Amino acid sequence: MCTAYSEAEQTLLIFSPDHTQPAVMEKQLEDLKQQLEKQCLINKELQRQNKDLEQRLQEKEKLMQKLQNQFHDLELPSQSSNENELGFRKSRAAVIASEPIPETLELIRNKVKKTNSETGLIVKAIQKNDFLSRLDDEQLGMMVDLLAVCNLKPGDEVIKEGTEGDSMYIVAAGELVVTQAGQELRTLSTGDIFGELAILYNCKRTATVKAKTVVRLWCMERQTYRGIMTIKSKKKREQLMGFLKTSRTLKDLNDVQLSKIIDSMEEVKYQDKDVIVQEGTEGNTFYIILKGEVLVTKNVNGQQKQIRRMLKGEHFGEQALIREVLRTATCTADGPVTCFAIDKEVFEETIPIEQLELFDDSKVLQEGKAPEKFSPSSTPLRFSDLVPVFYQEGRYQGDPVTLGVGGFGRVELVTTLQHGKYYAMKKVSKTHIVSKRQEEHMLFEKKILKAIQCDFIVRLYAAFKDTRYIYMLMEFCSGGEMWTKLKEVGRFDEPIAVFCAACVVEAYAYLHKKNIMYRDLKPENLMMDLKGYVKLIDFGFAKELVRGDKTYSFVGTPEYIPPEIIKNQGHDFAVDFWSLGILIFELLAGSPPFSSTEPQRIYAKILDGVIKYPPYLSEAAKSIINKLCRLRPGQRLGNTKNGIKDIRHHRWFSSMNWHKLRMGQLDAPTLRLIRKGPCYINFDRFPYEHTIAEEEFSGWDKDF
Repeated sequence: MCTAYSEAEQTLLIFSPDHTQPAVMEKQLEDLKQQLEKQCLINKELQRQNKDLEQRLQEKEKLMQKLQNQFHDLELPSQSSNENELGFRKSRAAVIASEPIPETLELIRNKVKKTNSETGLIVKAIQKNDFLSRLDDEQLGMMVDLLAVCNLKPGDEVIKEGTEGDSMYIVAAGELVVTQAGQELRTLSTGDIFGELAILYNCKRTATVKAKTVVRLWCMERQTYRGIMTIKSKKKREQLMGFLKTSRTLKDLNDVQLSKIIDSMEEVKYQDKDVIVQEGTEGNTFYIILKGEVLVTKNVNGQQKQIRRMLKGEHFGEQALIREVLRTATCTADGPVTCFAIDKEVFEETIPIEQLELFDDSKVLQEGKAPEKFSPSSTPLRFSDLVPVFYQEGRYQGDPVTLGVGGFGRVELVTTLQHGKYYAMKKVSKTHIVSKRQEEHMLFEKKILKAIQCDFIVRLYAAFKDTRYIYMLMEFCSGGEMWTKLKEVGRFDEPIAVFCAACVVEAYAYLHKKNIMYRDLKPENLMMDLKGYVKLIDFGFAKELVRGDKTYSFVGTPEYIPPEIIKNQGHDFAVDFWSLGILIFELLAGSPPFSSTEPQRIYAKILDGVIKYPPYLSEAAKSIINKLCRLRPGQRLGNTKNGIKDIRHHRWFSSMNWHKLRMGQLDAPTLRLIRKGPCYINFDRFPYEHTIAEEEFSGWDKDF
């Protein structure tokens, strides 16, 4: 019964003009009572329908989300060639921490003999796979040789959902069933490949795979695969270095310069009788023979006379790199031939022709005296002086402020009663570090941050440890995370993207001068200070590298990983220029150019290297992204003969006053993104973590 009934009854009793007619009054009350009861029933029915509609709406939203997740990666043809609709990225990018592997990894070649039909099945399966199909003949041969046999009975489990995997499998015979959360997804049969992501890096299995019948599998562990790729890449690089050193034109170049030439060269294949170089034509390409034989002939009295036969390791066309020449002979493939080639234009970008040597890296990279360690006060900070800052309002009111949560810990906002300054405290579980074998990375992160004094890189003030955690007391950037701002607005206007990228360029210039690769650029790792200036944070994946050397770890964020890391060819500072191109694209478009719900699809797209631009991107933006994201690392903007100067001089940065930027004298266009309010207003909010990490006593952090 509605409460309005009693109130209406009282009103009628008090204000009725005729108290002498109780019968009339009773009838009025009865009518009113019926009307109110009817209205109450209608209200209840409306409420019920409301709840029903709300529930149906929620169910539809869940269904829509599920469908979006399932079909996120379908590439539908656009209505016109100019159309390129991009969805904004809504979730944080996953990261892949590198696994330490011995630099002198030796592969134990336990070959497993295979019949011709078995070899054919394996090769066919690999060639059908989006990612593995890019292996060259030698890598493919090594994989075939080293795949081991695994026999299963019905019901045997190969992969368990949620566990970490380290092997890939090819079905040789039998059937297996794939389930996820107990629901059957599909059946695997002869020729199918599964689990291949695990040979790239340590990742959690997303489904369970069980044998349905008697099953025979070909399998390979990650370390074996990485051994194949790494050994092949190192061997090929050493070979090419040796070949280049025999060139009369290039003999005076040092190893760093020769390494840059190798990074700029392309692999090209020729069939039998293909003419590689035609006598009398203008020459602009230098070739090294990797496989096969090349016949050199010359026109003598209208007849082609054989001059010589060139074999693997020999080269031709070197004069074309340094002067305008006509080819003096014809070079023809005698059978299938594979060459490594570099044309004059690319070569000139790599090596200054006038003196045929690069600037002296050693002089540029020499540092003056070590910068003094920055301290916020004359008194050293002690761990006991730090107190948490609490949320003053909202659902987490009274909880300590958490600025960020990542795969390797949390960042909390703290202050000191003495100084009244705010700091960002990075707190990482020691057991987690040990379980993920990241001890060296954490020690290196502390080491480099302690030595760095750059306005475009977040500062480390102090480091502490106890039995459960290591703590790094960092500069607090109150403007918030670039990722949060990008998520709020969808995509940035060009002036904001130019400013953010310019700050990254300055950070790169500082780091690369110190021989440090960053390797984890993305909006999540960029913070803004109070003035809107952008700073790099999180140096967990950074690495020191001697110029001319390569490193072979698989590390980074899938959407930002360059081709040479995916192919295990060895990488260097050029990876940072690739990621800068990806970042510029994401800042302008709201999503990276290579994305998918499936990491394998991301890697396949990266290796294809085709970037689809939305129509609103300027020509200058497309130009700088294309030049930074060249597949060959030696051809990337920033990695050619003029170094990072070429990036600064690109027309996309034409409005940038680099000197004023370094001096902090520019009005940052990012200021409009920064909200005013409590010191944590520009950060996402996170619930407080009440669980406590286990104690860890291995002693890896004794010098931390």
